[in-house]
Amino acid sequence: MIAQVEYKIITSVESIVPNGIGRSRLISSVDERDYKDFTSEQTTEESKRNKSDRGDLRVKNYEETKLLNFYNVAGIRFQNIASNDAVVSSKINTMTEEGWELAFVTSAVESDAGTNDGQGIFVTRYIFKRTK
Repeated sequence: MIAQVEYKIITSVESIVPNGIGRSRLISSVDERDYKDFTSEQTTEESKRNKSDRGDLRVKNYEETKLLNFYNVAGIRFQNIASNDAVVSSKINTMTEEGWELAFVTSAVESDAGTNDGQGIFVTRYIFKRTK
């Protein structure tokens, strides 16, 4: 018998916008989607437009946990980073108690590109798995 495994992704989005004006959140989908409903196959012989409805793709039921921004008016705020770590740790510990195992973590950053940019986020995806 082959063990069936399911995966769940939790994403943290932490603002690195100067002056603390960004938004930071920990996001977890409650709804499920089947990627096949939104996928078309492209080949050299046949190229059909993917006509799936974006409205059907959009998830409306999700958990949104507030996090603090990395910056405030005075600059980088290490206390905010420690606070976010505590909240994310709490989420990871809760998922572990529910039978999930943290399998992978991946992160990326889009940082402030200079004087006139004023944009930036730090994104981390926590990928959990558990046996069904």
